[in-house]
Amino acid sequence: MGKNREFKAQNKRICITGGRGFLGGHLVATFKEEGYKQIFAADIDDYDLRVLDNVIRMYEEIRPDIVIHLAARVGGIGANRDHPGEFFYDNLIMGAQVMEYARQYDVEKFVAIGTICCYPKFTPVPFKEKDFWDGYPEETNAPYGLAKKMLLVQSQAYRQQYGFNAIFLMPVNLYGPGDNINPKSSHVIPALIKKCIDAVEEKKDEIVVWGTGKASREFLYVKDCARAIVLATERYNKPDPVNIGAGFEITIKDLVSLITKLTGFDGRVVWDHTKPDGQPRRMLDTSKAAREFAFRAETDFEEGLKKTIDWYIKNRRKT
Repeated sequence: MGKNREFKAQNKRICITGGRGFLGGHLVATFKEEGYKQIFAADIDDYDLRVLDNVIRMYEEIRPDIVIHLAARVGGIGANRDHPGEFFYDNLIMGAQVMEYARQYDVEKFVAIGTICCYPKFTPVPFKEKDFWDGYPEETNAPYGLAKKMLLVQSQAYRQQYGFNAIFLMPVNLYGPGDNINPKSSHVIPALIKKCIDAVEEKKDEIVVWGTGKASREFLYVKDCARAIVLATERYNKPDPVNIGAGFEITIKDLVSLITKLTGFDGRVVWDHTKPDGQPRRMLDTSKAAREFAFRAETDFEEGLKKTIDWYIKNRRKT
């Protein structure tokens, strides 16, 4: 990773909300690998950021120079569909409070982590940052996407009025070791890995997959995303949003074929057409991240899936 020694020599206190979550754990590790010493993970067990007193206490106790706001209520299509109010309120209130009090406590830089779900449902592929406001998000995750979108509005408004240095990054769907495998809330890759491994172990001859398989998605290995956030924290200080992705797309049908092959499941795949596909296509234009802070994804998709499957097999009894 291109190192910014001058930035690191300042020995900043960095607070990562959601720092013990899936991405947060990898981000803490990546900062430490890059030589950062004062990294503080502010997780829900210590600070429920929906509660204002907890937000204030976090700033009083940690006194960060930089805040990276990862904490979020997240889940797959089913979880978003079943809990739209909670997904909207929890993400909106956390973001608004954490950024407002970052400003009040004179935080030097705020890194807001958005989502590809912010984009309109029918965004031309590849998604470009200039298309961000050209329509309403896909319905099944619109409350979540819009709540996260407000982080960009807030960051730009605070920059304009207060000179507050907030940036906004939009990662695609992440995957990798440590992912959420709870079938009630997991995203597509961990859900499929679990289904296939369970089916192999239980000698089932079929698995059921939501939708038609026609939708496409882009996936970014979690360690690559962590590296992108470190680079943006060091180098990017502009108001415009930035896509964080791998720059490729794969249909869900092809994804299922790949995961069944890698897990050794050779049974039948049954497509449940009564369940939604979600957004028709997703793939980001990642040229801005490359241009602004030299980020390019490095992990081969099949290799990343193998690492994720290996992690799941080794750790599934613990979850």
